[in-house]
Amino acid sequence: MAGSGASDNEVVFKAAHRIRIFKSGRVERYCGSDPTPASTDAGTGVASKDHAISPDVAVRLYLPPEAAKDDGSSRLPVLVYFHGGGFCLLSAFNAIIHGYLTSLAARARAVVVSVEYRLAPEHPIPAAYEDSWRALGWVASHASGGAGEEPWLADHADFSRLCLAGESAGANIAHHMAMRARAEGLPGSARISGVVLVHPYFLSDARVASEESNPAMAANMVRMWRVVAPATTGLDDPWINPLADGAPALRALACGRVLVCLAEQDVLRDRGRAYCEGLAASGWAGELEVVQAAGQDHCFHLSDFTSGDAVWQDEAIARFVNRCHIRF
Repeated sequence: MAGSGASDNEVVFKAAHRIRIFKSGRVERYCGSDPTPASTDAGTGVASKDHAISPDVAVRLYLPPEAAKDDGSSRLPVLVYFHGGGFCLLSAFNAIIHGYLTSLAARARAVVVSVEYRLAPEHPIPAAYEDSWRALGWVASHASGGAGEEPWLADHADFSRLCLAGESAGANIAHHMAMRARAEGLPGSARISGVVLVHPYFLSDARVASEESNPAMAANMVRMWRVVAPATTGLDDPWINPLADGAPALRALACGRVLVCLAEQDVLRDRGRAYCEGLAASGWAGELEVVQAAGQDHCFHLSDFTSGDAVWQDEAIARFVNRCHIRF
């Protein structure tokens, strides 16, 4: 019995000052879980509020002050955002994500819908994808002909400019939501016009050069995936490797434009580059844009979204979101 207890207390994954996951299933999170309330931001005028979609899924909506000037003839883009955190950290309601998306909603002049999905390991993969799909369907239900009743979407969202975005694990989710949207369709007349992948969390059994810049971090990202997705086939499972044999063909990505944001010092940089190369070679007929922040690391913008490079990255996202357009 003593040996079993010792084994259960074994740490199978840890990120310093962030999380420890034990073999027993116990989880200790040290950041990213404390909620911050929805509010109207004094600096930007962006308002936010929360909506529960189901017992497992909720969203936080952001409405920029431009919506108050909307006379019904000039609606705003809608951006569905999936937060990162390796599928096991952060929340749509915590201060980091809330502050960042308040700023992004103001800069992009878009209605932003931030998705709160269940975290692993308590809810292993594919729970995050299922929750995110439910949230995306709810958003899409507000498009023309849909049954959605949330006024911030029904009254202000331009569904010809419906974009998906996320950073790290959230970028992974955004990719899979766009793939599923092509395979299964969205409610009403909704279609996805663009996808933004910021420092996407993809892996494979084959190493890439950027991982050599920080082998310890690269190894930790591998360990993290094995813990949050124990029922998958490993690093070449299509959930984590969209270029794997057997993964759905990238030419089926359900949007006309993709923006991939990279960071020069990110261990995942070359994973993002490989994704871009695979998408370009797949026969996908859309437009691909790639930007890279010089000298920056993975998800640097969440540490200080007011820094010069973070603003530069967000301006690229804002331009992209406002250029995406589908004519129904």
